[in-house]
Amino acid sequence: MPDPVSSIRNLGPASDAVYARAGITTADQLRDLGPDAAYAKLLQSGGKPHFIGYYAMVMGLQGRPWNDCQGDEKKALRVRFDAIKAGILDNAHDKGRSELEAALDRIGVIER
Repeated sequence: MPDPVSSIRNLGPASDAVYARAGITTADQLRDLGPDAAYAKLLQSGGKPHFIGYYAMVMGLQGRPWNDCQGDEKKALRVRFDAIKAGILDNAHDKGRSELEAALDRIGVIER
């Protein structure tokens, strides 16, 4: 039986369900996709963006504790996270909305 996503360091049992909704059901699938593609799939499936969750997963895939990410490495991961989030959420959820609705959505005034 393949190892679940939660077998990766820093990812708990709740991760299994979240990643499964994105079609990622095993640790090997997550490793094969890599952190950025896997996180993009997670967001595309309706997962909420959370920077700590992203970098904890990246650190876990490297076999490192989640709080090992600091300084310039953390800043670089933030840039990657923001790019993933912008590419998925800003484009997918703003379709069919007015500019005002899209802007209100981005700042959290209305729901996606």
